[in-house]
Amino acid sequence: MVTPLKMKIMNQIYKWSRWALGIIFIYAGITKLMDPRVFAVLIEAYGIVPEGLIFPAAVLLPLIEVVAGLFIVFDIRGSLAVICGLTIFFMIILGYGIHMGLDVDCGCFGPEDPESRAFHGLRQAFIRDVFMLLDILFIYIWRRYQGIAPRFLRDFVTDLRSILYNRHGRTVF
Repeated sequence: MVTPLKMKIMNQIYKWSRWALGIIFIYAGITKLMDPRVFAVLIEAYGIVPEGLIFPAAVLLPLIEVVAGLFIVFDIRGSLAVICGLTIFFMIILGYGIHMGLDVDCGCFGPEDPESRAFHGLRQAFIRDVFMLLDILFIYIWRRYQGIAPRFLRDFVTDLRSILYNRHGRTVF
């Protein structure tokens, strides 16, 4: 039997799980966006992206990470699917690097990544991503169990507008 206290605790775990994923993705994206040229070099080291697409990928991928991270924090519909897709994509890339024996930086958290000890960091990053997938699975299961529906982006924007503007159309702040 699930007691009200257990439900409250599980709801808090659900919220903090979303926040943890969001913060990880926001941080990872921002660190890469700080110097996309360095991230482009990391992408190039894997040897799987055509040369003309390396820099656009070095900018677009971190932007998607930041937006998805922000959206999961605010529980916007579709954000968890994007984060799940990105995590699986990263695991495929890391798996490729491990399989090929590449001696490359993971690139997960930009140029200052503590896992940048090359090949060893790929395995660490892969294991971390497995745990992130377990967190994602928990969020999906808890949403289904509780009947939680993430909000639509338009509803979030409407709520944000009502917070920022008073009834006369002037900013609150």
